[in-house]
Amino acid sequence: MYIAGVEGGATHSTLVICDEAGQVVGRAKGPSTNHWAVGIPGVAERIDAMARAAKAEANLPVDQQLTAVGLCLSGAEAEETNRELETYLHTHYPTVAERYVVCSDTVGSIQAVSNLGGMVIIAGTGSNTLLRNPDGSTHGCGGWGHMIGDEGGAWWIARNAIKTVFDHRDNLKRSKHPIERVWQLIQEHFGVRTLHDLLDHSYGRFCKTAYAGLCAKLARAALDERDPLCRKLFDEAGQSLARSVCALQDKISPELLRPSATGSSSALLDIVCVGSVWLSWDLLRDGFVSELRLQAFPHDLRLLRLTTTMALGAAYLAADTYKLCLPRDYTGNYDVFYTYRAVANENGNGNATDHKTNGRS
Repeated sequence: MYIAGVEGGATHSTLVICDEAGQVVGRAKGPSTNHWAVGIPGVAERIDAMARAAKAEANLPVDQQLTAVGLCLSGAEAEETNRELETYLHTHYPTVAERYVVCSDTVGSIQAVSNLGGMVIIAGTGSNTLLRNPDGSTHGCGGWGHMIGDEGGAWWIARNAIKTVFDHRDNLKRSKHPIERVWQLIQEHFGVRTLHDLLDHSYGRFCKTAYAGLCAKLARAALDERDPLCRKLFDEAGQSLARSVCALQDKISPELLRPSATGSSSALLDIVCVGSVWLSWDLLRDGFVSELRLQAFPHDLRLLRLTTTMALGAAYLAADTYKLCLPRDYTGNYDVFYTYRAVANENGNGNATDHKTNGRS
């Protein structure tokens, strides 16, 4: 028995093959497997190519069908297109696997840390928050793309930086913080001199990932130079990400919550944090915590960072869907990098505590 999982991103993808002992025996990398970007045939072709490469590493015949494959893919939110991809794979690439389960990439992140469910916040180029309850029901907030949302993601942070400069220079909305350093970073990143030069990058030659690339430079200026506008941008991003958690508060199943090990009287919820924006947690933290306090979020939280590929979670999902025995140790798949306590202190405010990044309790 060999079970595989695919972490399908908008930029790159990963496939792993697990043997019946739960050990990864083959893996392969590939490009985007988002059907909105490359189409159903393109996704299927790339999955087949990764499966062939991973089978070779696992010393499996290329025509040996895998027992099951979990496909947790960016853009795979609609059941109709998910079934279309599954049918296309069976028809055009029959040697890849016997059966599939297709779902959003957010689900794979949750499955990597628990088979009961949980919450995940993706904050990379874009943003998306998903809750999965023990009964399999899912509830989301965001994930609608940059034209509608993506609050707290790298594109959104970069766009807000640019918008702040435009508004300040137009005297439409004066920034409370100096804009000079942010404008300099924008000029350097896009290779422009004037606001008009930036219009081509915003419309004619718009590229979401190129826009989002500005975010890393803003983060460095916020950390190394403590530029106040850069720090404000990340503070606002932290608030937005916390707001998405609060938006799903009423959908959290009591079965998903467990007693807190910190001695708190509040129940505990785990949240998997995925994406490059979370690398700037020190900049996001104050805004994130202040928003939870403002909205009186009632539960303790543990923020988790995956230490393995989400493709492993996709393999777990395939095994659980088809009731196949696949041994696993969830505690080896993540680190806890922050613990929020919703306990009222003597002032009536919530209390939050840091957790060592090497802890997995």
